[in-house]
Amino acid sequence: MKSDKSDHDKTLRQHLLSLLQGGGAHAKFEEVIRKVPAKLRGAKAAGLPHSPWMLLEHMRIAQRDILEFSRNAKHVSPDWPEGYWPRSSAPPNPAAWSQSVKNFTRDRKAMQALVSAPGTDLFAEIPWGDGQTILREALLVADHNAYHLAQLVDVLRALGAWKLD
Repeated sequence: MKSDKSDHDKTLRQHLLSLLQGGGAHAKFEEVIRKVPAKLRGAKAAGLPHSPWMLLEHMRIAQRDILEFSRNAKHVSPDWPEGYWPRSSAPPNPAAWSQSVKNFTRDRKAMQALVSAPGTDLFAEIPWGDGQTILREALLVADHNAYHLAQLVDVLRALGAWKLD
């Protein structure tokens, strides 16, 4: 059975969207975030360097940076590494957690919209980059999010807040 190039493009975009959404072989962002008790958002587990807040904010900041790099020639990335991590282990106020979750979700949807837009050439080099493509940036977002979401699960397990269902 022969398929055409447009079928391959559509299938690739569907796979990327699924990967960005999470799930499959990984926990989903929404499932993990839902299991973080407010009292543990700033807690660090023994032997682990990050709190749930630190990991959430790092994921949000990095995803935002990758998204903006992908669509905005004038974007300036934060300084590495200090610009990619929050200064404190706990949210500055109760609303900060909810805002970070909301912004993470918004930016993930924006990356998904970029990937699904018919006018987006997934393979074209981003003109202001040094060889990156939207395909590479979408894979980077998915990979980075999966990695740090697994770290968040480890922190929750070590704090006694993650039970296998």
